[in-house]
Amino acid sequence: MSDTGITVKKSADFSEWYTETVLKSGLADYAPIKGCMIFREHSYAMWEKIQDVFNRKIRATGHNNVYFPMFIPEGFLKKEAEHFEGFVPEVAWVTQGGETPLEEKLAIRPTSETIMYATFAKWIRSWRDLPLKINQWCNIVRWETKATRLFLRTREFLWQEGHTVHATSAEAEKEVADILNEYRDLIESYLAIPVVVGVKTDSEKFAGALYTTTLEAIMPDGKALQMGTSHNLGQNFGKVFDIKFVGEDKQDHYVWQTSWGITTRLIGAIVMVHGDDKGLVLPPKIAPVQVVIVPIPYKGADPAAVAEKAREIYAALVEKGLSVVLDDREEYTPGWKFNQWELKGVPVRVEIGPRDVSKQQVTLARRDTFAKIAVKEDEAVEKVARLLEEIQHNLYAKARMCLEEKTSTVVNYDEFKKVLSEKGGFIKGSWCSSAKCEEKIKEETGATIRLRPFEKEKPVANCVYCGEKAVETVYFARSY
Repeated sequence: MSDTGITVKKSADFSEWYTETVLKSGLADYAPIKGCMIFREHSYAMWEKIQDVFNRKIRATGHNNVYFPMFIPEGFLKKEAEHFEGFVPEVAWVTQGGETPLEEKLAIRPTSETIMYATFAKWIRSWRDLPLKINQWCNIVRWETKATRLFLRTREFLWQEGHTVHATSAEAEKEVADILNEYRDLIESYLAIPVVVGVKTDSEKFAGALYTTTLEAIMPDGKALQMGTSHNLGQNFGKVFDIKFVGEDKQDHYVWQTSWGITTRLIGAIVMVHGDDKGLVLPPKIAPVQVVIVPIPYKGADPAAVAEKAREIYAALVEKGLSVVLDDREEYTPGWKFNQWELKGVPVRVEIGPRDVSKQQVTLARRDTFAKIAVKEDEAVEKVARLLEEIQHNLYAKARMCLEEKTSTVVNYDEFKKVLSEKGGFIKGSWCSSAKCEEKIKEETGATIRLRPFEKEKPVANCVYCGEKAVETVYFARSY
């Protein structure tokens, strides 16, 4: 297994462990285009599960999926100056079609606000046309110049982007908060990753937004990862793209808008937070394969009885609604199969050998703790279902403990720098609200204000950088 198993310990070289786990588990591969990646079957199946969960959520609240072109005229991007300036360094441009130069450069979608909103101006006429709630699942291109990393930072990635239009500011604010809560439930209840939530500072908010709300998680190496964002766009884009409606008062009004998104970096977070020295450890709710059955034939024993029992258990688990694989390949040993499915992170393994058949039992192995238990075959299905729930809860609890251990409070800049270099994680520090202090900390340490928490905490000291009176406590961290 040395050529296919994980050879680097997670605690020894986190970065190398991550890359090796992603590649060897079959989640992804490098593309022949620099900075791009290939989503293999295992990771794309996870992304489809995330899509299924989130689609159910947003459809229940009146959102519908659409698809807009990936090409955006330069003039559309330029219309909103702050938005355009924020994306210019990352935009990939199309300047020629075949052998014919284009009259206007086309951006390859870095985000879809501008092309959508130019269209909204045609669609929306009256208050009866509102609210408009749409979402699209698509690819995005941002020409990263920093070092790329599979799932976390690539020049092309997959995401969903929701865009809504409302008649009032209050409706838009509610939409921003509602979506943030749906994201939180998706990430915590399905991905088993705890997050902290709050508002970005003005320097960190989405270009062109009134404000940006965010969900941030901490990774085992002490770096933060932005898991999703929900933006209140106010009337900024409405005024630029002249999106107006005639209200019930017969007067013209500019609309209020939101946008929000999550990306395939969620898959990278699952790898980092839950994985171990044997590979992936997948939360059952998002695992493409929840259960694998491995028959174990012994020399001198009749393999037919084992095979028949394995098929019976397989059928019963499928009928229960679980995602199951019966690995009855004869060209591989049971030990090799155990290692492969552990590498892929399958939550529960069912082992069935001649002794199990004779005792009318099966052996269940947990991926998260490696614990094994023997259960009566007529109780196997319900026990597997309960085990999956236990594993889901256990993974979240372990991740929650990691978040708490990697959250520190500091009172001065020396302590800030010491914790950042020795421990990392979230650093709760007092801030005077000066953008200059925020920028200096970023320049000197590489840490940014990840969020201003919704649940306000009184400053425990003066500003962590300048020493002047602080107005709030914020979360700092280095990030991916």
